[in-house]
Amino acid sequence: MSALAVVARIHSEFPEKFGIPRQSGVVPQTRARIVFEPEFRIPDTLRGIEGFSHVWLIWGFSENKGWSPTVRPPRLGGNTRMGVFATRSPFRPNGLGLSCVTLEDIQLHSPEGPVLIVGGADLMDGTPIYDIKPYLPYADSKPDARGGFAAEKEGYALNVVFPEAYESLVPEENRAALRGVLAHDPRPSYQNDPDRVYGVLYAGLNIRFTVRDGILTVCGVEEA
Repeated sequence: MSALAVVARIHSEFPEKFGIPRQSGVVPQTRARIVFEPEFRIPDTLRGIEGFSHVWLIWGFSENKGWSPTVRPPRLGGNTRMGVFATRSPFRPNGLGLSCVTLEDIQLHSPEGPVLIVGGADLMDGTPIYDIKPYLPYADSKPDARGGFAAEKEGYALNVVFPEAYESLVPEENRAALRGVLAHDPRPSYQNDPDRVYGVLYAGLNIRFTVRDGILTVCGVEEA
């Protein structure tokens, strides 16, 4: 098997891993740009993609090194070990990720060549993408599928208190996505200190917050 070629890179509002949604689609308001590498800036490669509402991204965990046969899923508190192939942990033998995103726009003739605008991505800025495939509802959708231990945390969300004085510092087009990121609790599950001030980088801003009794309160917004 030949080495995987990077066909594109994603440009998102997440400059670091902390704060990225744990799964694609859970914060549908996020927007990202997929910019193809020079040798793949060929409009014909996207012929017909406009007919699909969603696409699969196959990408690489570029910031992780090594793998482990068992891992600690964060939604299980960071203490319970599960087999790596029973999780979506980044610490995998081949470090490949899979995300289903909405296809929001197709820009065939931008200065950077063809560009895809996608929603709901869970990728850090600059992440390499190895392939893009259309989502096929008749084959990919499994309404009766079981979610295993991951289903225990389905629907988990924090209530977000975002004082107007701080929210006004966030560009309006980023506010809904940021609220979604915060509601899905960026903290590691094993950290639950109500007096600790956390910070998440999003859209060039450092958003500081505390969490107490299921309520996340923003207590500062400053340029990153």
